Amino acid sequence: MVERLLGKKVVGIKQSLKAINNDEVKSLYVASDADIKLIEPVLKLAQQNSLEINYVKTMKDLGKLCGIDVGAATAVLLKD
Repeated sequence: MVERLLGKKVVGIKQSLKAINNDEVKSLYVASDADIKLIEPVLKLAQQNSLEINYVKTMKDLGKLCGIDVGAATAVLLKD
Protein backbone atom coordinates (compact mmCIF):
# COMPACT_ATOMS: atom_id res chain seq x y z
CA MET A 1 0.00 0.00 0.00
CA VAL A 2 1.09 3.57 -0.67
CA GLU A 3 2.54 5.40 2.33
CA ARG A 4 1.55 8.88 1.16
CA LEU A 5 -0.37 10.32 -1.77
CA LEU A 6 2.13 12.18 -3.90
CA GLY A 7 1.26 15.27 -5.90
CA LYS A 8 -1.34 17.96 -5.49
CA LYS A 9 -4.42 16.76 -3.67
CA VAL A 10 -7.66 18.00 -2.16
CA VAL A 11 -9.15 16.44 0.96
CA GLY A 12 -12.80 16.32 1.99
CA ILE A 13 -16.17 15.75 0.38
CA LYS A 14 -17.03 19.35 -0.53
CA GLN A 15 -13.59 20.11 -1.93
CA SER A 16 -13.53 16.81 -3.84
CA LEU A 17 -16.90 17.59 -5.45
CA LYS A 18 -15.71 21.06 -6.40
CA ALA A 19 -12.50 19.73 -7.98
CA ILE A 20 -14.36 17.01 -9.93
CA ASN A 21 -16.89 19.57 -11.22
CA ASN A 22 -13.99 21.76 -12.37
CA ASP A 23 -12.43 18.80 -14.26
CA GLU A 24 -9.23 19.00 -12.19
CA VAL A 25 -9.11 15.40 -10.93
CA LYS A 26 -7.27 12.31 -12.15
CA SER A 27 -8.24 9.90 -9.34
CA LEU A 28 -10.49 9.65 -6.29
CA TYR A 29 -9.71 8.02 -2.95
CA VAL A 30 -12.62 6.95 -0.73
CA ALA A 31 -12.61 5.57 2.81
CA SER A 32 -14.58 2.31 2.93
CA ASP A 33 -15.92 3.11 6.41
CA ALA A 34 -17.27 6.56 5.44
CA ASP A 35 -21.03 7.17 5.63
CA ILE A 36 -22.42 6.11 2.24
CA LYS A 37 -25.02 8.89 2.32
CA LEU A 38 -22.22 11.45 2.46
CA ILE A 39 -19.90 9.97 -0.16
CA GLU A 40 -22.56 8.79 -2.65
CA PRO A 41 -22.68 12.12 -4.57
CA VAL A 42 -18.88 12.05 -4.93
CA LEU A 43 -18.92 8.46 -6.18
CA LYS A 44 -21.68 9.17 -8.71
CA LEU A 45 -19.90 12.23 -10.06
CA ALA A 46 -16.61 10.32 -10.28
CA GLN A 47 -18.29 7.51 -12.23
CA GLN A 48 -19.94 10.00 -14.60
CA ASN A 49 -16.52 11.51 -15.28
CA SER A 50 -14.83 8.09 -15.67
CA LEU A 51 -12.40 8.73 -12.83
CA GLU A 52 -10.29 6.04 -11.22
CA ILE A 53 -11.77 5.23 -7.79
CA ASN A 54 -9.49 3.80 -5.10
CA TYR A 55 -10.82 2.49 -1.81
CA VAL A 56 -8.89 2.84 1.46
CA LYS A 57 -9.83 0.72 4.47
CA THR A 58 -10.58 3.49 6.98
CA MET A 59 -11.03 7.25 7.19
CA LYS A 60 -8.05 7.35 9.55
CA ASP A 61 -5.87 5.54 6.97
CA LEU A 62 -6.96 7.97 4.25
CA GLY A 63 -6.11 10.90 6.50
CA LYS A 64 -2.63 9.45 7.04
CA LEU A 65 -2.19 8.96 3.28
CA CYS A 66 -3.00 12.65 2.85
CA GLY A 67 -0.56 13.71 5.56
CA ILE A 68 -3.19 14.98 8.00
CA ASP A 69 -3.82 13.96 11.61
CA VAL A 70 -7.58 13.49 11.23
CA GLY A 71 -9.70 11.09 9.23
CA ALA A 72 -10.97 11.88 5.74
CA ALA A 73 -13.93 10.44 3.85
CA THR A 74 -12.62 11.39 0.40
CA ALA A 75 -9.55 12.82 -1.26
CA VAL A 76 -8.65 13.49 -4.88
CA LEU A 77 -5.37 13.69 -6.75
CA LEU A 78 -5.34 16.67 -9.05
CA LYS A 79 -4.13 16.66 -12.65
CA ASP A 80 -0.63 18.00 -13.22
